[in-house]
Amino acid sequence: MNSELTASSIAVALHYDGETAPQVTAKGYGEVAEQIIAIAKNHNVPLEENKELVQVLSQLELGDEIPQELYLAIAEIIAFVYILKGETPQGFKP
Repeated sequence: MNSELTASSIAVALHYDGETAPQVTAKGYGEVAEQIIAIAKNHNVPLEENKELVQVLSQLELGDEIPQELYLAIAEIIAFVYILKGETPQGFKP
């Protein structure tokens, strides 16, 4: 039996207000992870599957801001979500 967690058995939700670093708002394993993913899907929240990133993020506590070492990785995901929505961040000037 394989006891190693897979990326699909871990979920971490982040909140980004555009002003401060994204914060961990939910995280869970197994059934809790499935519930987090289901809630996100029901609310049309885009999902990113990244085994390495979710493993690092899952080590943070609820309410923690992401560490600076993850800013670039998370910024790329946030930028992609803006593109998917056809939006630009407030105050963004190309």
